[in-house]
Order: sequence, then C-alpha cells, then structure tokens
Amino acid sequence: MANFKHIITRAILYFARKRFVPREIQLPENLKMVTSLLICLPPGLQELTMIKNLLPDINRIFSGATIFLLATPGSVIYNIFPRRGFHIWVPASGDLSWGGMAKREYIDKLKKEKIEMILDMNLGLNYFAQGFLLAFPEAIRIGPANRLGQPYYNLEIKTRFLRDEKNIYKSMVDTIDRLINPVGEELQEKVDDTGQ
Repeated sequence: MANFKHIITRAILYFARKRFVPREIQLPENLKMVTSLLICLPPGLQELTMIKNLLPDINRIFSGATIFLLATPGSVIYNIFPRRGFHIWVPASGDLSWGGMAKREYIDKLKKEKIEMILDMNLGLNYFAQGFLLAFPEAIRIGPANRLGQPYYNLEIKTRFLRDEKNIYKSMVDTIDRLINPVGEELQEKVDDTGQ
C-alpha cells in the first residue's frame, strides 16, 4: 500500500511540475525585500536541533520579516523550537491528502500570509515539502544543490560539504547572508557608523 501511495504522490508532483510557471527573480534585490519567510523543516530530531541553532542567524538576516516554521507531518517541534518570534505550523492528519501531501485548504491558509520566500531545509526526499514548493510559484524558493533542482528551486545553494548536515545547513544560511549583506557593504556600514 505504501508503494502505491508513493507512486500516486510522484505522479501528482510530476503533473504539478509540468504546469508550474515560476516568476523571474532578481538577486540579491528580491532577497533584500523579503518580509515573510517560510522554512520547510526536515523530519529528524537531530536535523531539527541543528536548524534551531541557526535561527538567531536567520532572524538577524531577515530582521523585521515574519518567519514561519513548517513542520513535516508527524514531527513534534513545539518542545524544540521557541514559539516567541516564530509562527509554527504543524499540519494535522486532517490537513493531509491520502498520499501525505498538504490539502489545498491548508496551502491556502499559508498563502494568506503572503509568503515571499521558502527555504527548504530538507536534505532527503520529502513529498510534503515538494508540494509546498510547487504551490508558491511567486516565491523565491531556495534549497540545497544537487537535490530537487528546477522547478522546485529558483536558487540552489551548493556547498563543499557532502554528508556533514550541520555544515550544509550553516553553509546555506551563510550564503544567503552573503548575498543579502556582501562583505563590502558591511565594511562600508561600519566605516559610516564610526566615521573612519
């Protein structure tokens, strides 16, 4: 039965990819204007703990933006992630289709939040997150390189780390930070602040 569900889900994603029309993005300009960010979390406890440690950096990079944390169905994240400063979305079984993807009503609830960027932190196959990525063609969709590719992502971040999950996550966040805050601009701001 599980294999049949996977086949159906893959078929749904295949046809969704065929109909998908992404918007063109300008980097880094569009990243600098993000006011709402959705982070697709992976299912594993170890991975969730690694990502939790990066939240202060994400908060700093996107200061002033509303940050949503989207849990994989079945994940228990309330005792891991702080509720303060973040909006946590944990889909219930009634929010899911037979194949494990989010129902249209659940996606529409998040669409009301006007999500401008999705950061997919899944390093493995996650049909739930893939469905979300395809539901937001107008968003900047960022994920790790050599995983899903286009049309799921319009920006892939390649890292020199192959299996070191902690450093892969950190590298992704650091790359986004460098795109938004290039070193030259950071130094110029310090010079402007000190007058030297």
